[in-house]
Amino acid sequence: MNCEKMKVINPKCLIAYFSRKGNNYVNGKIVDLPVGNTEVVAKMIQKMTNGDLFHIESVNAYPKDYKETTEVAQQELRTNARPKLTSHLETISSYDVIFLGHPNWWGTMPMPVFTFLEEYDLAGKTIASFCTHEGSGLGRSVSDIRKMCSQSTVLEGLAIRGGDIKNSWDMVSGWLREIGMKT
Repeated sequence: MNCEKMKVINPKCLIAYFSRKGNNYVNGKIVDLPVGNTEVVAKMIQKMTNGDLFHIESVNAYPKDYKETTEVAQQELRTNARPKLTSHLETISSYDVIFLGHPNWWGTMPMPVFTFLEEYDLAGKTIASFCTHEGSGLGRSVSDIRKMCSQSTVLEGLAIRGGDIKNSWDMVSGWLREIGMKT
């Protein structure tokens, strides 16, 4: 991995993430996850950076059924939807680094993550994307973030296969070292 590194000493970090627990596709089958994979990674990053957590959630919950959720997600992507969020940060100005976590839905981020990015002025911030997936990696999410946040520094992202989440501590730690967030 050849990542651009952080240039801020002791940066204040926000870990903003979208995650879906319950009925999910993992290792070729539908399983019930008590905690979504992206949330597991977000909490690892929080432990390693001491950053603040913010869960990005849509006002209209996604269906409990995995297949139905994928259909809703595909329709949202087709229509370029911006779902309303359940909560909002009072301010983002005190953060230097935004870790942005999401599953890969249809080759990019879920549409609530697009809503989040449009709600805040991220000019001058550093954004480090991390994604969970079952074979599609980061898709085009990093390039989508770069388009939306053209006045931000967008670092190379980290993609972790959902089935590997339980054993990903070292991978996450290594990525944080690569981008200069951990020694």
